[in-house]
Amino acid sequence: MDAEVALLAQSAGTTLVALMATDAWQHMREGITRLWRRTQPERADTIAAELEAGRDDVLAAVASGDHEDLEELRLQWQGSVRRLLVERPDAVEELRALLDRLDPGGSAARRITQHATVSGRGRVYQAGRDQHITER
Repeated sequence: MDAEVALLAQSAGTTLVALMATDAWQHMREGITRLWRRTQPERADTIAAELEAGRDDVLAAVASGDHEDLEELRLQWQGSVRRLLVERPDAVEELRALLDRLDPGGSAARRITQHATVSGRGRVYQAGRDQHITER
C-alpha cells in the first residue's frame, strides 16, 4: 500500500472521530458522505448511517472516558477510508482538501491521545502492528 494513502487514511480516521464530538460534526458528516456519494454511490447511504451511529458511540465514549472505544472507532474509520482510497485513488486530493478545510492544522486530530500503564506485561500498538511485551 502506498505510504501516502496509509498516512492520509490514518489522519482521516483520527480527525473523523475527533470531529464527531465537536460543532464541526455536521460539516464533517456532509463532506464524508458527499465524498462517498461521488466515489462509491452504492455505499454512501451505509456510510452516512455508520457516521451517525459512530457519532453516538464517540459521544458515549467521551462522556465515560473510554479511550479504548475511541481508538477502536478511529481504527474502523481509518480502515474504511484506506479501502476507499486504495480503490479510488482519485479521491485522495478531495479527502485531503476536506480535512484541511474541517481541521486546519490538524488540531482536532492531536486531541486524541493514547494512555498506557506499566503492569509487567502488556501489548504495544504501533502503526497497526501488535506486539506482546513482558517486563523483566
